[in-house]
Amino acid sequence: MPIFLYALMVCSLLWTENFEDTKDGLQKEVLFFLMPFVFLGIGPLEHRQVERIFKIFSFSMMLYAVFYIQRAVFNFLATGETRFFFYHDLVSMDLSAIYMSVFASFGMFYFISREQKSKLDQTCTVVLALFIVLLSSKVLIIVNVILFVCYYIYRSKTSSSVKRFTLLTSIGFFIFSFLFIPKIQERFLHEYETAFVDNTVNMEIGDAEHMIYNLSLSQAWNDQQFESNNFLPGTALRVFQIRIFTEMLTEHDIFFTGFGFDASQERIREKVKQYNLFYGNGEFNFHNQYVQTFAEIGIFGLLILLGMICYSLKKAFTTKDFMYIVFSLTMIILFLTDSFLSRQRGIIFFLTLYCIFTTKSGIEGQRKQL
Repeated sequence: MPIFLYALMVCSLLWTENFEDTKDGLQKEVLFFLMPFVFLGIGPLEHRQVERIFKIFSFSMMLYAVFYIQRAVFNFLATGETRFFFYHDLVSMDLSAIYMSVFASFGMFYFISREQKSKLDQTCTVVLALFIVLLSSKVLIIVNVILFVCYYIYRSKTSSSVKRFTLLTSIGFFIFSFLFIPKIQERFLHEYETAFVDNTVNMEIGDAEHMIYNLSLSQAWNDQQFESNNFLPGTALRVFQIRIFTEMLTEHDIFFTGFGFDASQERIREKVKQYNLFYGNGEFNFHNQYVQTFAEIGIFGLLILLGMICYSLKKAFTTKDFMYIVFSLTMIILFLTDSFLSRQRGIIFFLTLYCIFTTKSGIEGQRKQL
């Protein structure tokens, strides 16, 4: 399926609105074509091989977490500012707290899912859990809590008393983080307040002389005109992007073809200008992988993408492979809030795991799904 998706991206060169952007984007996405052939050449992966790959990746993420937490401590001691412990300040905007949260989450669940946990495994789990909380990605934290609870209820072979203790301790840790760590509390409460209350004042990027007002979800979806000092918080931005995409569907003949791969950004800029929003909003993509794919390569591209993740989810539950379930559910939910496949690190992570899990089985029919 990744090969078919890439073939459609290439075909979009025939109708794209921006040939150069599409051509450049195809270079970034070429792994959709190459990686399936690599895994088909390798052949079915044995369980011990997959286990080794996940082990190396997970320990590497633990080392990354230790490095960035130590760096935050050093910056805090040098400046006295706690912001270095949280979100993009912890890992830098370029690395992205969301991407690092995804990678760290997969590593954490690898250690959680091991039947025989050593002291080192338990330590790595705690370090990665702390790292994920500090990264403060709201969606990933919620998804991780749900997966963690489900694992200990349905999959863990430990005694009931140990399960209860582990669940209560872990949930207590997240509740404590929410209640007593201001930066984390602020991110959740700020999102809640701005989502449902119109025109709240944003003091982070504005001041008494230059007032900035947050737009609510209702405003982002319904208002016909905005002001240049209006700000779209995370969820409101995503609602607005979906709104303008629905408008693009009615205004342009893109249902079957899209604008061309990687060629939708100019249309977003036009919408931002039309609604009189701050021009910087025009540099954001759709922040939704399903919408991004639909807008750029049409309904058939969206159906291929949905086919890939539905196949993964079905096989994950059929094989009862917990790590496969973690991967599938995380991607399904993450694609709703981020254009994860717009960055090469997202492409590599998604395709590598998709191909690993698909070729892990020796059934030939499953390998054809590549």
